[in-house]
Amino acid sequence: MSSPRTHAATTYVPETAFGIWFLRTHTWEHHVLRVAIADLKRLVTTPPPSEPVVLDAGCGQGKSFRLLQDAFSPGRIVGVDYHRESLACAAVAAERCSVPVDLHEADCARLPLADESVDIVFCHQTFHHLVDQERTLAEFHRVLKPNGLLLFAESTDAYIKSWIIRLLFRHPMHVQKSANGYLAMLRDAGFAFDERNVSLPYLWWSRAKDFGLFERLGLYRPQPGKRRETLVNVAAVKPA
Repeated sequence: MSSPRTHAATTYVPETAFGIWFLRTHTWEHHVLRVAIADLKRLVTTPPPSEPVVLDAGCGQGKSFRLLQDAFSPGRIVGVDYHRESLACAAVAAERCSVPVDLHEADCARLPLADESVDIVFCHQTFHHLVDQERTLAEFHRVLKPNGLLLFAESTDAYIKSWIIRLLFRHPMHVQKSANGYLAMLRDAGFAFDERNVSLPYLWWSRAKDFGLFERLGLYRPQPGKRRETLVNVAAVKPA
């Protein structure tokens, strides 16, 4: 199993071997990434400029590159990840894109990018691996241009602390947050959004207790506000 890795006073918990394998699967790309990007695009109410620069923070193996290309028609994609082996796969994925892709081996809490240099930050299922979450959000705020978009998709503590996720993956449990906790953190970091920019998907794979089986059998109908949210998606703006 993986153990926490420390670099320049920042600690994050890298993925297990199973997790790294899972991020290569069709299930991850089709049922998780594709669905999240489509939902985030739907939540955007302040469209980005033509050919935006998109930062994929925690890009992993680059499965999101072509999906981001199709969704936002970027002029350039910047991928940042701290796992060298995943970046090697991301380099192969980048070659399949029709737009330039720059890759950086770096900590999301210390981005090797200039101030106000990107139009969109895409952060998908990355935050629950990070310990220094406040500093990472400060970095996102720093590199975004005024009126730039933060597309944030994250699993909540209700999912990350479930038995099956604890069994197969590794995360810093003391920093996991509820949906409301993540929303408050984004606002505290200076990002703006309202209800129409927030989605609380309750997808089958995020329900570790039964994977949505009881609902499909008609035995249970989950109601927003009366359930423990497992996912939160936000299209937030850095105010000018």
